[in-house]
Amino acid sequence: MGLIDELKTNILIADGAMGTMLYANGIDRCFEELNLSEPEQVLNVHMAYIDAGARVIQTNTYAANALKLARYGLERDVKTINKEAVRIARKAAGNRSYILGTIGAIRGVEKERVNLSDIKESFIEQFSVLMEENVDGIILETYYDFEELTEVLAIARKETELPVIAQLSVHEPGVLQNGMPVSEAFRKLEADGADVVGLNCRLGPHYMVKSFENIPIPEHSYLSAYPNGGLLEYHDGHLRYRTEPDYFAKNAEALAEQGVRLIGGCCGTTPDHIKAICRTLSNYSPVNHKVIKQEIEQIAVRESDNETREPGLNQIVRSRASVIVELDTPKNLNFGRFMEGAKALKEAGIDALTMADNSLATPRISNVAAAVSIKNELNIRPLVHIACRDRNLVGLQSHLMGLHTLGIDQVLAITGDPTKIGDFPGATSVYDCSSFGLIELCKQFNQGISYSGQPLGEKTFFSVGAAFNPNVHHLDKAVRRLERKIKAGADYFMTQPVYSEQQIADIYEATKHLDVPFYIGIMPLVSSRNAEFLHHEVPGIQLPNAVREKMAQWGNDRENAVREGIAIAKHLIDAALNYFNGIYLITPFLRYDISVELVRYIHKKTAHLQVLT
Repeated sequence: MGLIDELKTNILIADGAMGTMLYANGIDRCFEELNLSEPEQVLNVHMAYIDAGARVIQTNTYAANALKLARYGLERDVKTINKEAVRIARKAAGNRSYILGTIGAIRGVEKERVNLSDIKESFIEQFSVLMEENVDGIILETYYDFEELTEVLAIARKETELPVIAQLSVHEPGVLQNGMPVSEAFRKLEADGADVVGLNCRLGPHYMVKSFENIPIPEHSYLSAYPNGGLLEYHDGHLRYRTEPDYFAKNAEALAEQGVRLIGGCCGTTPDHIKAICRTLSNYSPVNHKVIKQEIEQIAVRESDNETREPGLNQIVRSRASVIVELDTPKNLNFGRFMEGAKALKEAGIDALTMADNSLATPRISNVAAAVSIKNELNIRPLVHIACRDRNLVGLQSHLMGLHTLGIDQVLAITGDPTKIGDFPGATSVYDCSSFGLIELCKQFNQGISYSGQPLGEKTFFSVGAAFNPNVHHLDKAVRRLERKIKAGADYFMTQPVYSEQQIADIYEATKHLDVPFYIGIMPLVSSRNAEFLHHEVPGIQLPNAVREKMAQWGNDRENAVREGIAIAKHLIDAALNYFNGIYLITPFLRYDISVELVRYIHKKTAHLQVLT
């Protein structure tokens, strides 16, 4: 009789956490490598679970793929690590337990770091070894990203008729991080050929039970659940879980009542937890019918909000010439000059004032505080930069909710300069997300869904700009990066400063196939020293020799150097308006008078062009 045959009439108890047990034994390194260096440690864990009553065990191969093993320089050892893992599990199991070859997810919080083609290649390598070693089935576990799971499930289902268990992980009960109800995800996985569908990790037993209350019993597959041992805590320098075995077993019984037939444990569980489950469910008959207790909360959307909302910058720039101006918030608490500049730019006729988020990793007055000030006091539309550097995923979500609450709907999503280039090189750079992940997060908020998949109560209306650096050797590669940002949801692009008319034409030719608007970055120069600093020391900016020579001719003559810088900027604006509707002026050193002059020049220029057309 095989695993699936037994699930038709029985509840099977699986093992618990491998990593928790190894960590408790003082091991805090690559657990999968122990298959080679300390196989007895792994064997002992398997034996402890089997002796506790586990009828199903997993190989110690959760992260035994090339992409994850590369962190330890072990990417060439995929075959030997996986092969030895099955050998150890087989030695422990004998004829007492089924052996599942474990393949864990690769994508984490920042899923764009690893593309699907690399994931599939890595999966096939590990999967092939496990198949060669004659496991009794495959378990795909801890997949937060539904796309990743469906891709690898398709490969597994095509290559084997052995049982395949497909397990998702969720941040919140009953819903995936993309907002899809778990019940819907299970239906899709079942349709794609999964023999068992389930959840593991992240949730403790209580919330795992709540997740299954919304899930019907599948027609052509079975349900599995591997809860964590409660919530993780830090105590006396160690990480631990506190869930008692009897409590865990009580909730395992509740899982069985919800129709779950394969029950094990994930992080924080031990042989004592598995022994308690076996004791509690020893005479339990599987449930074949159940009543769904509740429905997933629906997202509430205030439709009236959208009816009176003014067009986003991405809409404005499609229909006419548009000017946005960047004005740095101060590095000190002298805020008056900033507000003076904002007022002057408002009078000159800008569409939005944009404020960087501690650019070059240098602390300034919060751009959100400045945005509220110019919005409320001067009726200027703020465009707020959001850098991933300074906020983890919790902070980013809180930040977006705060911006929405303040009525700020124009944002620029950027990864952010690393702290090591700024005033405090010892400070921590967070980078839970890059700009790609932040763009996706903003768009998910626009659907009324948080990162965890929970409803936000209403939809946000973020118009999401993205940065584009054309100052590279291979423009085609930069454009491919743009295309990825468009796929993530970018509504328009703002370029790094350009200083060549030919470069503007090249940007147009390279991007004209893209159905998104561009704001071309123009940053006036104020001196030769300024020009040389930008060219040599500021990442992402390059100046042509001709421009540097024009600025150099004025030496220390500040007034004429500024006039030269303005003249160069006007020529660049002329060139940009031949191809693009959007101009993005970056104000140097709070010299808002320069930006005011250029804004007026743009309006005069575009008015003249409209008359001609």
